[in-house]
Amino acid sequence: MASDQENSQDANAPDDTSEKEITRGITIMKSIIRDRDKAVTYNVNWNADNQLIGSNAAKLASYIGTLVRMHIPITATRWSNKELGSAKDKIWTEILRSFNIEDTTIRKKYILQLAGKRHRGWRTFLTNKYLKDKEIFVVEYDPEYPVKYAIFITEEEWVAFVAQRRDENFKKVSATNRERASNPTYAYKKGRLGYARLEEKILDETKSDATSLPPHVLWKEARVGKDGTVRDDVQHIYDECETLSQSISTAEDQENRSVLSRALNVPEYPGRVRGKGHGCTPTSLYKNPRRRNPSNQEVMETLQALQAQVLQLQKDNERYRCMEKCSSQLKETSEKASINCQNKFPEGISSCQLYLSSPTYRLVGKGKVHNTSGDLLHHRPLPDGHLKVSVDVVLDKDALLPIPDIVSETTLLRDAIGSFVAWPLDLIFIDDEVFAQGSQQLSQKIGSRQKNKRDLPVTSLPKKGAFVPRYQISLETLVDSSDMATAGAIRLLDMEEDIFGYSCTETIGKEDLEHIFRHQELGVGVIHTYIRFLYDNFMRGNDQLSNRFRFVSSSLVNKALICREPDSCREYLVKRFMASSTNNLYLWPYNSGCHWLLLAIDPLKEVVYFLNSIDGEWTNYPDMKQLVDTSIKVFRSQRQARVPRTKSSNITWIKVQCPLQRNGIDCGYFVMRFMREIINMNQIEIPITYFDEYKCAHYTRLQLEQIKEELCQYFIEKRLISI
Repeated sequence: MASDQENSQDANAPDDTSEKEITRGITIMKSIIRDRDKAVTYNVNWNADNQLIGSNAAKLASYIGTLVRMHIPITATRWSNKELGSAKDKIWTEILRSFNIEDTTIRKKYILQLAGKRHRGWRTFLTNKYLKDKEIFVVEYDPEYPVKYAIFITEEEWVAFVAQRRDENFKKVSATNRERASNPTYAYKKGRLGYARLEEKILDETKSDATSLPPHVLWKEARVGKDGTVRDDVQHIYDECETLSQSISTAEDQENRSVLSRALNVPEYPGRVRGKGHGCTPTSLYKNPRRRNPSNQEVMETLQALQAQVLQLQKDNERYRCMEKCSSQLKETSEKASINCQNKFPEGISSCQLYLSSPTYRLVGKGKVHNTSGDLLHHRPLPDGHLKVSVDVVLDKDALLPIPDIVSETTLLRDAIGSFVAWPLDLIFIDDEVFAQGSQQLSQKIGSRQKNKRDLPVTSLPKKGAFVPRYQISLETLVDSSDMATAGAIRLLDMEEDIFGYSCTETIGKEDLEHIFRHQELGVGVIHTYIRFLYDNFMRGNDQLSNRFRFVSSSLVNKALICREPDSCREYLVKRFMASSTNNLYLWPYNSGCHWLLLAIDPLKEVVYFLNSIDGEWTNYPDMKQLVDTSIKVFRSQRQARVPRTKSSNITWIKVQCPLQRNGIDCGYFVMRFMREIINMNQIEIPITYFDEYKCAHYTRLQLEQIKEELCQYFIEKRLISI
């Protein structure tokens, strides 16, 4: 009879496999709902480590799982997502209606962390039950919609969830985690009991007066099987912990690693204590919080204090160095006055600008230089390499005199207004129209030598010792007189589609301008602004150049994005290469995170020119090289180019012997000048030894100042800074 009944049941069984699985129903904790309607609530207990224990702990944990399935979609991949905030608050509110829990931050944090674990477990359950076969592989066919859990999961959510689980990245992570957890060295053997309730059970059975147990004791008990035997390797770890606990203080245990982590030779992760279970933190275990990391504000305050100390030390060092230099260089007055007249300065008295080179190169004041034969300073000869100047205006109130006035004991420039001081020749710049005329004549000479070429605008380039950064000074004055003088002020520069292949807006901040004025490391905003300058002043309206040279945006392809979003970087490069069917040279200023270099890419010829001002190899940037090589191959495939198999992977990289920088700051300025000279030469192919017209071992400061002058002039002409 029994067999007939079984056969009858089999015959009437539905074909839907999901219906066959419905055997025990869904856990929705109806008893809690009924008691809640009767105003009945449950008490819960917490141990000394703020972990959930007591008779109602399991009931609360199950109820949390039910609430998670009701309010959190299975497509939510990150529990920390801010979009889940309202759902988490609702879960917490529902729990407070049925369980007597203090409405405090620490209790809410514990419950919501437990809810996060339940959510991850729920997603794992669905994956293992419906999406994996017996060999633990994700099934290739579309799994049926689990009708049993229709009250929790919509069909749209199920489709999206299946797609997430079939993602290749998820499969890799899942395989790694499965392999790591498949054969644990010390297997946990207490099922769903958990460390907190295991501790409660041990304390009750032993009738101990202790409120908690050491982590290594719980760790050992959690690995004791039903037969009560303890494996030798587990006992060995326990014995080692006992030995270590006798020699390591609690404070040392807290600040470094617990004895259990030491014995296991594994790291201790922040926010948890090994061997104590969910919810136990170093704060709750040691009753004394670990040393917290300082806040951003505290770090900035400390940094500012250190910077102030360093600046003061630099000032003191400069003062004493200059005083020592002054005492060694000054000589006794003789009957024949020394001849101090310098040929590179106009004879007589001329208006001038006064600069200092330490700690940064900057304009500090204005005055008059006295280039007169036999001139003395306070009845003493001038030191070698110096001229007498009178100070009229001070622009940097903290600037030190290059040589302190030992007569009046003056060390600050602001205290020397109206008096005479000695100033180094190479830091005096004449403010005279005659030098502007000389600059124009030199510009004409340079332009005449570049036959059949459209040269870039050449700004003030007089004799080396008398270069005046006029546009930098003018722009700095404009900035100081405008709202850009305040921190956080910005200007927007439109970048049209022809420049980078898409329309965008570049943001220029006060800090970017300060980097130019102080000759500091440059950001992407300055580099892109100079690219816009090259396009406007050199390529716009010139079809030959605009069709021959193109640019790659450093905002869309850089070190950080290559590591984080390589696919989007590759898509942009390929799209950029596909913009033209003729030979183009794509100029790409690449930021490796702390250094600028230039790549000039000819995708049709599959040649990459590598210009690095620190003489490094492209092999030092493997992520960048792999991206370029892959993009060129995809570009080759999309244009259906035929390449011999022997050369299919041979993309030519050429290291150009370009000028090299001599410090750790100039890389951005070198990259801008590289682009300027490549476009100016109007050649797709770059010689390995660089262009003869610009070949040199190192760029001079004057050559870099020319780039800065062009930038500052462009800012002024575009009226980006206005009062």
